[in-house]
Parts: sequence; C-alpha cells; structure tokens
Amino acid sequence: MPSEQYRTADCLADILDNIERIEGHISGLDRDDLGSDGLRRDAVERCLERICEAGVRLGEHAVTLMPDQPWQAIRGRGNRLRHAYDRIDFSVIWTVITDRLPELKADTAAALEKLHQPENPSERGN
Repeated sequence: MPSEQYRTADCLADILDNIERIEGHISGLDRDDLGSDGLRRDAVERCLERICEAGVRLGEHAVTLMPDQPWQAIRGRGNRLRHAYDRIDFSVIWTVITDRLPELKADTAAALEKLHQPENPSERGN
C-alpha cells in the first residue's frame, strides 16, 4: 500500500475512533443529560473537531471514498467548533451526533475496508 493510502487509512481510522469515543461518551445519556454534563460535552465537541480535521486531511479522497457525505459542511463544522465555540448551538451538536454520525461511521468503515482490499483481483485469492 503506497504511503498516501496509509495516510488516508489513518484519517479514516481517526474518524472511526472518534465516532466510537463519542458513542462511549453519550452512552446512556439523552440530550439534556449531555447538555448539562460539561465534561462529556467538551469531550464530544473535541472528538467532533478531530473528525472534521480528518476530513480536511483527506482532501478530495473524502469525496471520492464517501461521496454521499456532506464534506463541505463537515469541514465547516470543524471551523465553527474551533473559532466560534462560544456560539455553538447545542441542538446542532446533538443532531449531528445522533443523526449524522451513524451514517458517517458506516461509510467510513466501508471506505477503510475498500482501501485495504488488494487492487489486483489475483491478489484476492480468486
């Protein structure tokens, strides 16, 4: 696997890892619980920042590997979390983590699996 694919694989793995961290942070919590737990909310927002940054690092590979994801919005959300943190609407964070992350997780896992498949059909053992 060329070094560029390793970097791509690392970014995809970072996205999955941070989604799984968020799942752990919110396990057993509802929106109000998370909203009132500053420590967990901070952890969730930091994980979201890392997901967004991995999307930036993927560049056009993100669009190629996962064309159904709103990459411009994902990257923009990272900028808002970093630079407009004091104006973040928590309901948007909750919607992202409950409605958007499951699809991103599935797409990322599929992209990572595809990336690790040999390009040459004879290498697959067929």
